[in-house]
Amino acid sequence: MKNYLLTLVALLFFGASYAQTGGDFNYSVGLRGFSLMQMPKILNETGGDKFSKLYVHGGLFKFNDNQISYRLSGTYYRGDKSFNNNCANCQFAEGKVEDYGFKVGFEKNFNYSRIQPYFGFDLGFRSNRFSGTIMNSNPQAQNLSVAIPTSTLQTAKDGLVLAPLVGLKINIIDQISVFAESNLDVFYSYERQDMVVQDAANSQSVNRYRKWEYLVNPVSVGIFFHLSSKN
Repeated sequence: MKNYLLTLVALLFFGASYAQTGGDFNYSVGLRGFSLMQMPKILNETGGDKFSKLYVHGGLFKFNDNQISYRLSGTYYRGDKSFNNNCANCQFAEGKVEDYGFKVGFEKNFNYSRIQPYFGFDLGFRSNRFSGTIMNSNPQAQNLSVAIPTSTLQTAKDGLVLAPLVGLKINIIDQISVFAESNLDVFYSYERQDMVVQDAANSQSVNRYRKWEYLVNPVSVGIFFHLSSKN
C-alpha cells in the first residue's frame, strides 16, 4: 500500500513540476467532441430542464499569453425535437430545432503544470429557433371526437449570453491537450412565437417576450492543437 502511495505522490510531483506546454505556443485551435447541455425552453415546454447530448458541434480559437488565454468560440446544432407544452396531456409539438452561438472571453490557468485547472468568462450571442407543428393531446377531447386542428409553430430567441466557466486541461504532448469544462449560460433573449391554425380561417397568433434563462452545461470535452511555438 505504501508503494502505491509513493508512486502516486511521485506522479503528482512530476506533473506539477513539469513546465507549462500549452503556454509555450502562441495559438491553440480546439474542437468540442461532446457536450451535455441545457437548451433554451420553447413555449411552456415541460421537461425543459433535461440535458441534450451533442457531438462534434463547436470549435475554439485561443491566443495564449502565459497563464491567461483569450478565447473565441462558436457552437452549432440542428436536430429533431419533440416536447409536451403546458402539461403532459395538453399539447404536443414536434419539428426541427436550430441553435448556434458565438462567444469571446478569457481563461486563466491556476498553474504551469501538465495538468492545469482553469477558470474563465465568456460573453456572446446566441440564437435558438424551432420550426414544426403543435397539436392538442388532451385525452378527453380525443374521446369526445372533438376536432381540434393542428397549428404550425415558428419560434425564435436571440440574445446576449454571459457564461462563467471552470475547466481542466491535460497536456498529452507539447502540441496536444485534452480538456473538460463546465459553464453556466445566463441567457437574456428577445423571443417571438408565431402560431397559425391549420383551419379554414388560418387564424394567426403572435407573441413577443423578453426573458432571462439560466442554462447549466455540466460538461464539454474536446481537444486542443497548439500552434506557433514561442521558442
